[in-house]
Amino acid sequence: MTHESTAVGLASAYSNATTASGDWWRDAVIYQVYVRSFADSDGDGIGDLRGVRSRLPHLARLGVDAVWLTPFYVSPQADGGYDVADYRAVDPLFGDLADADELVRAAHELGLRVIVDVVPNHTSEQHPWFRAALAGEPGARERYLFRRGRGADGSLPPNDWESIFGGPAWTRVADGEWYLHLFAPEQPDLDWTHPEVTAEFDSVLRFWLDLGVDGFRIDVAHGMVKADGLPDIGRGAQATLIGTEPLPFFDQDGVHEIHRAWRRLLDSYEGARIGVAEAWAPSSERLALYVRPDELHQAFNFRFLNCPWDPGAMRTVIDESLSATTAVGAPTTWVLSNHDVVRHVTRYGGGAQGLARARAAAMLMLSLPGSAYLYQGEELGLPEVADLPPESRQDPAFRRGRRQQIPVPAVDPAPGPGPAAPGIIAPRPGEPTPPQSAPSPHSQPESGAGPQPHACCGPQTRAGAGPGPDPLTAPQAHAPTRPQAETGTGAQPQACCGPEAVTGAGPEAEMGGGAGGDPPTAPEADGQDGLRDGCRVPIPWAGAEPPYGFGPVGSWLPQPPEWAGLSVAAQTGDPHSTLELYRAALELRRAMPGLGAPEAGPSPDPRGMRWLPSPDGVLLFTRPGFACTLNTRPEPVELPAPGRPVLSSAPVQTDGRTVRLPPDSCTWWAF
Repeated sequence: MTHESTAVGLASAYSNATTASGDWWRDAVIYQVYVRSFADSDGDGIGDLRGVRSRLPHLARLGVDAVWLTPFYVSPQADGGYDVADYRAVDPLFGDLADADELVRAAHELGLRVIVDVVPNHTSEQHPWFRAALAGEPGARERYLFRRGRGADGSLPPNDWESIFGGPAWTRVADGEWYLHLFAPEQPDLDWTHPEVTAEFDSVLRFWLDLGVDGFRIDVAHGMVKADGLPDIGRGAQATLIGTEPLPFFDQDGVHEIHRAWRRLLDSYEGARIGVAEAWAPSSERLALYVRPDELHQAFNFRFLNCPWDPGAMRTVIDESLSATTAVGAPTTWVLSNHDVVRHVTRYGGGAQGLARARAAAMLMLSLPGSAYLYQGEELGLPEVADLPPESRQDPAFRRGRRQQIPVPAVDPAPGPGPAAPGIIAPRPGEPTPPQSAPSPHSQPESGAGPQPHACCGPQTRAGAGPGPDPLTAPQAHAPTRPQAETGTGAQPQACCGPEAVTGAGPEAEMGGGAGGDPPTAPEADGQDGLRDGCRVPIPWAGAEPPYGFGPVGSWLPQPPEWAGLSVAAQTGDPHSTLELYRAALELRRAMPGLGAPEAGPSPDPRGMRWLPSPDGVLLFTRPGFACTLNTRPEPVELPAPGRPVLSSAPVQTDGRTVRLPPDSCTWWAF
């Protein structure tokens, strides 16, 4: 018979053994909110903190444990808010400090924890410290990495380091000195050997901890310390080396003392406040150093995000990741998508195939030991939007300019918002390597953009209905959409290399802006693949046409007309929908004692899981009282039933003794 698995009624059959622990983060499911694209409360077409607060009931009902908010601080928005001008204030684009306080309180009332971004490697060029440095204030330049140039007249950069966005990592100011910016010129790197830098960030962390946040996602956690003497690397294409071999500007041993100090600070607060590293390291063992018992709590597992739709590659990544983190007593942190990569529905092929694989991959991720991160809209099965009109693009990579020399003193331009850019593309096995665009700093690696996405189609599905729809709060009408600043320099983005799950080999490229840029050339104006706007399109909440309840009028990026069927309201209560699949999976993850934390349940394996023999193309592993099967093949596969099916990403045929696994599907079993 065909079994349409459901989680309804299963929760009472199990006791949750993993969430009672004070170490909530060890098996937490954390939902990333890209604030600009989540919900708009004031009618300017841009998401804001009040909008996020109005939609928190959706996240509580989804079943996540915490919310991670992307930067909402005062910023010129040259890099989507990752260029911070004031770390203790909310940009008026997103609200004010009272809105942040109310959001944190509302989340806590719903049982949700709140994690916010902190950006310690660099500031905005409009930060008071950097403005003082350019104005010649005594001692101000010592907080940054200013150096004299090489050559008789100092006209050459101090070393051969390259920006992640392409070109030199140095910009010369009018008096002849150069400053280091590993990312955009608008993001000057701080000198973490200066005691004022250390003291300032301790103060910033305490400010937000005192407000009540539960932790920090640490941007470029591997980058704050540079090798003594800033030595040359001696080769180009340095961005392609990130995460593959040692570099003098990333993953230096000195960063660990910073993280130890921050861990002591976090531990001084009640309530298990956490630090999450966005870190790139040459090996799983080096990455595990960031989550030693006296350092940070989690580190993103980008290797899992990069993994192709291949069972052998998946098993290797899972084993090596678990082995490295288990050796230091930490959980592994899994992720499939974020605001800097092509959505995994499209990475996995797009259309019906991409959706089927994305649903299966999500179930696989949620069944693994450790913590998992979800990116907003993935619970709706949203694809990448690859056909945005050129005039709507906001990613700085789309309109690249040439950086002008910075005068001294600096002029105080009015801030103008506008987000960030793309990444490098890995070929499929056997294919030639395409030209590489530069990878970037913020969050995860960029993927190839994949083929043109399609609407969610077909009943590829799980089962498990839930109660009626969430209350969909109607935002208030206000002013028209605020225009965005669009500047930047960087490498030409590349197209995706085909229908398989192909992702980048390094962090995504974020092209910074510069004054006086040239207009886009034809390839830039026509190109869509590789840019990050497509994963940042505001998500649909309800209604038959845009903006689908995102706000009262419009959205900063246009939403596709076919998204009406993908909205929260449209999918709620539909047992075949991706939203109900996620809700059921998260309900079971809480309910079944064999899921979640690595130490959950008795097992000879400290990771709580064991691989079993399986047919080619199939992964089969068990955890206490639980089994997971993943069929990566394009056709059904028969095997002995490992237990009683409780949830599946597609209808499963079983007679109780054998099972016919659907193609590109994942099934959970109880025994």
